[in-house]
Amino acid sequence: MIGPETLLPTTGTDLSEEQRSKLEQIQGQWKETDALYGIFTSGSTGTPKAIVVSHGAVSRFVRHFTEIFEITSEDVIGNQAPFDFDVSVKDIYSSIMTGGAQLVLIPKEYFSTPPRLLDYLCDKKVTNLTWAVSALTLVSALKGLNYRVPESVKRVMFSGEAMPPKQLRIWQEKLPDAKFVNLYGPTEITCNCTYFPIERQYEDSEKIPAGKAFPGRRVILVDEEGKRVTEPGVQGGEICSAGESLANGYYKEPEQTAEKFVLYPVDGTEQRMYRTGDLGSYDEEGNIVFAGRKDFQIKHMGHRIELEEIERSMTALDGVEKSCCVFDMEKNRIMGFYLGEKAASDVRKQMKEKLPVYMVPTKLIQVDEMPLNKNGKTDRNYFKNYGKNKGCTLGGFERSSIRKEKIL
Repeated sequence: MIGPETLLPTTGTDLSEEQRSKLEQIQGQWKETDALYGIFTSGSTGTPKAIVVSHGAVSRFVRHFTEIFEITSEDVIGNQAPFDFDVSVKDIYSSIMTGGAQLVLIPKEYFSTPPRLLDYLCDKKVTNLTWAVSALTLVSALKGLNYRVPESVKRVMFSGEAMPPKQLRIWQEKLPDAKFVNLYGPTEITCNCTYFPIERQYEDSEKIPAGKAFPGRRVILVDEEGKRVTEPGVQGGEICSAGESLANGYYKEPEQTAEKFVLYPVDGTEQRMYRTGDLGSYDEEGNIVFAGRKDFQIKHMGHRIELEEIERSMTALDGVEKSCCVFDMEKNRIMGFYLGEKAASDVRKQMKEKLPVYMVPTKLIQVDEMPLNKNGKTDRNYFKNYGKNKGCTLGGFERSSIRKEKIL
């Protein structure tokens, strides 16, 4: 049982005796199953639902998180994520858990102007970045690190989407002494369930692993028949997480909670387990490798296709900064959108050299903005309705005069 002092230290703080007494009284009534916060997520359905996370789930995870990555009271944490996005949980509670790490709230508008952002990081002597992938790639794609390098940063951790290796290499080259970590996990399991320390530079054709489970977690792969997948290099399965720090469930949504939080035999006993809806496989070292969302897997021309696999190939091309693929059900075709200088004809030609013809998007569209949703991920719904958003039909889009990601 984790006591309340785990997350709310009463020593080493500037509290009066009266304040300390009141805090201890509150802590004495605290139960680890009590709700600490609720975060709304739309998931893949587009219908908002609140995920309720307990005190115990957060305190256990954040203790592992700060210990593994050696976050201390001497750190300066540069917060990028809004407080209604669970990446911020790691920033806020790491500051509390360490009893003094400084939490610097970076103004949202700074991310629209990388020089201003980098000046701010340098001026505040930020040491830790736990950011969404889109925030990091925005800085590197717009060549912000050529302007100024935040040399005080010693730790860069990211999650939310697959990190393009070519963008990561820019950060690695500018911060050669920093530690880089790929984090994976949905909100329902309290921030992250796996992590992968990155010890080398990855080629564009490689996938950066999601890694292995945090202490107290059991992360497994389950196939479509409900059987465990254990062998590397074979067809993977759905990533599922059991053990510590699972959320209490969806607020006042018992049916959805029962559907996603299930009982499953793990290590010989039935345990409560969350089904992420993400696909993965094992590499030879036993690391889980993220393969994409089940929702983003389509059947096209008789083939099962992962749209994120197409995006990885497109983003790896020189002259392409970022991409997004959606499936047009009405016209039975794959639509590819990309941000970059390369002509669509050249993109198509190079993709045909990398992918089977049935995976090359039928329609390739060069765009001037790559909108993000409030969680810092690519806004796929925007592209599903691209023609409506632009007030025109496909093939006749107008281009924006400003080339930058739009954070909504």
